[in-house]
Formats: sequence, C-alpha cells, structure tokens
Amino acid sequence: MHPRMSLVAGSYERFIWGFSLNPKNETLTLTPLFSYPSHLSLIKCVAVSGSVVASGGADDTIHLYDLATAASLGSLHQHSATVTALAFYAPPSLPFPRNLLSADAEGSLSLFDADGFVHLKTLPRVHRRAVNDLALHPSGKLALSVGRDECLAMVNLVRGRRSFCCRLGKEASIVRYDLAGDRFFMAMEEKVTVHGAEDARLLFELDCQKKVLCATPAKNGLLYTGGEDRNITAWDINSGKVAYCIEGAHNARVKGIVVLTDSDAASGSDDPYLVASASSDGVIHVWDVRMATTEKLNPVAECKTQSRLTCLAGSSLKLKRRHSGTNPKGQDQTMEVICTAAINKYRDYERKTLIQQQQQQLKTKAVAVEAPTSPDSAVATVHKALK
Repeated sequence: MHPRMSLVAGSYERFIWGFSLNPKNETLTLTPLFSYPSHLSLIKCVAVSGSVVASGGADDTIHLYDLATAASLGSLHQHSATVTALAFYAPPSLPFPRNLLSADAEGSLSLFDADGFVHLKTLPRVHRRAVNDLALHPSGKLALSVGRDECLAMVNLVRGRRSFCCRLGKEASIVRYDLAGDRFFMAMEEKVTVHGAEDARLLFELDCQKKVLCATPAKNGLLYTGGEDRNITAWDINSGKVAYCIEGAHNARVKGIVVLTDSDAASGSDDPYLVASASSDGVIHVWDVRMATTEKLNPVAECKTQSRLTCLAGSSLKLKRRHSGTNPKGQDQTMEVICTAAINKYRDYERKTLIQQQQQQLKTKAVAVEAPTSPDSAVATVHKALK
C-alpha cells in the first residue's frame, strides 16, 4: 500500500511549501515536494483537496498547484482585495474537488468550478468589512462566514445568495463545521463556542486561556485548537471538556493544525491517527496522538522551513503502520538545508531584479537628458492629434 499524505504551508515570505509524509524504516519523514515564491505579498490561507492546492494572499490572487506533479496550475484574479479564506468542496464519492469557495477583505465571496477553475459567481458584500474565515457544510449546499463586522453569515450556495446574517457582539476569527455537519464552532479571542447547526443554539463554551489562532475538527467528536498558548488541545465536543493536551507543542504560536487520518482503516487502537501542526517560527511537527492521554508525546516527524508560517493544510490517504514514540531529532537536517537554500536563492533573485530595475531607471533618465522635448515640438504634436 503506497502512502500519500501531504502537507502545505504558507508564509509571510510569500513562499508556499509542499511536503510528502512518508514512512521510512519504521519512522516518518517529511519530504519536500516544492517551494514556490508565487505571491507578491504574504500568504494568508491555504486549502487542499485530493491533489489540488489553493493559496490566497495579500496580493489579491489565488494560486493553484498540483501535488501529484509538484507543479503550478496558474492563478485566479477575481478578487480585488486580500484573499482571506479558502475552502474546497469534494463529494465523498470523488477523489477530487468539485468547487472552490474564497473570501476577501472587502466582504465578498467567490465560487469556482474546480474542473478548470471557471468563475461561477461572486457574492458581493456578504460582510460589511473583511471576511475572517469561512466553512463549507459537508453537503456543499451551505457555507458559514465570520467577519470583522462582528457578524455571522450563512450563504445558500445552491441559490448563490446570503440567506442569513446576525450580529455576534464580538469579532470571531474562526468558524468550522464538524465532520458530520451537525455542529459548528466559532473562535473569539480565547473562547470557542459550540453550536447546533440546525438552530445555532449554544451547546458549550470552551475556555482556551489564550487567543485561539487555529482549530480543526476530527473524528470521535474531537476538536483540536492551538494558538498563543503554544499547546495543542483536543476538546471533547460532546461534553465540552478537554480530552487531552500536548503541552509545549511548539516554541512559538501555533498557526495551523491538520488531522491526517486513514479513514479507510478499521477502528481500533492501531489505526494511524496523526496530527500535524505549524508554528510562526517555521517549524512543522507531526504527532501520533494515540498515546496522548497516557504519556508525554514527542513529534514523530519534524521540519524547519526557516520561514514565518501563517497557515497549514493537508490531505491524506492510506498510511502503513509504524511504531509510536520515535524521536525525529536529526531527521530535519536535510530539510533545513533545502529550505535555507530555497530562501537564499529567492533573495538573490529579488536582489538581482532590484538592481536591474535601478539600472533601467538610470538609462531612462539619461535618455531624457540627452534628448529633451522642446515646447514647440510638443505643441505641434498636440495640434496634429486634434486634427
């Protein structure tokens, strides 16, 4: 059985990083797939479905990539403001996405057909201010969004219009559906609220002590959160209590969490259950959380990108069994060299481009000094154009 588990991270340095998570000698390694300085400004969000990757940046564009070939697929330019959130919809019966939904800093949403990435519709002014996050219902018919206007909006994707909007009284930065679509979650500073999907009734309020920067649902009624506390906390959303916590998971703020699960495996204690996390200091960890309730965990795979990471996404297929508790120290040396070389290469490219632009400006000024335009000739040109 050939594994195919991938992680994609975005950074302030405009790089998008792609990794493949592979078993090697009963351990896991993060193998680099690609690194592209594709955006003109920082990357705000990434989304993965199957082998398709989308990234959104402060340059108002969405870039697309293929994990299978580690190649760029082009870009989308429908937005006129920073792309703040992305979400794919993929039917359970299909190995590839059907739609892509995006949001921007002007409060608008855009819907694309993932087959060829044809722009289907733009929903303007869903929020009066920037959209912070969006979540697609597992049915693909509805989407929730939260914005800087302190509102929660529901969008009917079948009819292509906003169907509901309410004021929250406080700005929410994250919104997520659970895997079944029966509940949704919103993060407001250090609080996470759990609501019923049918009537939005408040079920639980989770106190995370410090600001929550990322959250992702998992099987068995779990919700993983991370943020300024540098921990990864698993919450039982059926009771509203902490199931377990990986304390000190990172040395900096946790910016992204991804659950990588073999969904085809039979249930049991030997089922692979991996959680990946990324921090703002550029470190990505992969954890086997099967023993999280009984012992202190060490990451089973690790890499250092040397970038300030802003977001993390991933996809997973089947994964071979392996032993837990393996310390990955020393595994990330090759990865660190590759990432450092990629950044240095791009910085050299930027430096050369700047020098070329300066030289071109000097040449333009020199030509203007050597051949000034006389007032008489300019007037003659205007008269000729008017005739």
